[in-house]
Amino acid sequence: MTDSNVLKLNIPDHPLQEILREGARKMLATAIEAEVVAFLKQHGSLKTDEGKTVVVRNGYLPKRAIQMGPGNIEVKA
Repeated sequence: MTDSNVLKLNIPDHPLQEILREGARKMLATAIEAEVVAFLKQHGSLKTDEGKTVVVRNGYLPKRAIQMGPGNIEVKA
């Protein structure tokens, strides 16, 4: 069989590329956020001898590129 309805998504200017990148970006952001929330919930009550919270949220790192199937996507951790 020589006919195929599968599109090659490694075409740089294909409109689906950005849709896939944005979907992957949102999926990663949601997964990372859920992991952080679960970690803080589990360990958020830990205190030092001085009564300070041991595990805190300190903000975000700069964006960086991660290579995935749809190409490189920028994520913020």
